[in-house]
Amino acid sequence: MTIDLFFERLWQQYLAVTPSAESIHTLLGGGAPIINDHIAVRTFNLPNTGVEAFAKHLLAMGYVQGGTYHFANKHLDAAHFEHSDPTVPKVFISELQVESLSPQAQDIVQRLASQVNDELYQRPEVFFSGRPWQLSYSDYQALLAESEYAAWLAAYGYRANHFTVSVNQLAGYQSLQAVNQKLLEAGFNLNTVGGEIKGSPEVLLEQSSTMADQTEVVFSDSKHSIPSCFYEFALRYAKADGELYSGFVEASADKIFSSTDNRS
Repeated sequence: MTIDLFFERLWQQYLAVTPSAESIHTLLGGGAPIINDHIAVRTFNLPNTGVEAFAKHLLAMGYVQGGTYHFANKHLDAAHFEHSDPTVPKVFISELQVESLSPQAQDIVQRLASQVNDELYQRPEVFFSGRPWQLSYSDYQALLAESEYAAWLAAYGYRANHFTVSVNQLAGYQSLQAVNQKLLEAGFNLNTVGGEIKGSPEVLLEQSSTMADQTEVVFSDSKHSIPSCFYEFALRYAKADGELYSGFVEASADKIFSSTDNRS
């Protein structure tokens, strides 16, 4: 699969549940192409389904692994992957430590995973395969009571949890504050956990994000509107060697995860 097709499939799937992203794209880009800094994908740390299962497809497309990360409060491990072409988005893959959940929640996750043929993970299409299992609303609620991450992943499956605009390559904007102001003036809601801007020049990365759209999801027993995906914005600063920092800041990313918090 070509990189262009890979990201086009991810983008179209993302837009289907995140209509605000297209409006933001038009607002900030004015019709011109926008370079994305990275996308993010969620998964479970079960055998053959975790970060490594997804990473092998990126490596085959010319990516290399960058940093690794741990989020103790949310019981997540993660890694990011980057391409030699700076216009190709980085990919941030996180996995939930399923063993950190209660026995009841672990049982739900195991039942979901058991519905999936392992062959799915052998193809790069797994990144945009959607929800490959049946899920009841009661099971969704049980997961939500313990882990928003687990509930979101159970409801939406495999897709880009968010795309991220590279403010460094966004024409007409010199700061993340200017981007945020444009979004607020247009009526978009921003994630304010830890402030509208997470990070600082001192840690070489500033990030902000919208709050996730609400989308109707069909469960096995009902339909409900729940948070879907969001749009993120990143401004990177140069390291001592003059190269832009390409990693992620755990304290900031931890707050960005709150962009899909349930507000129903």
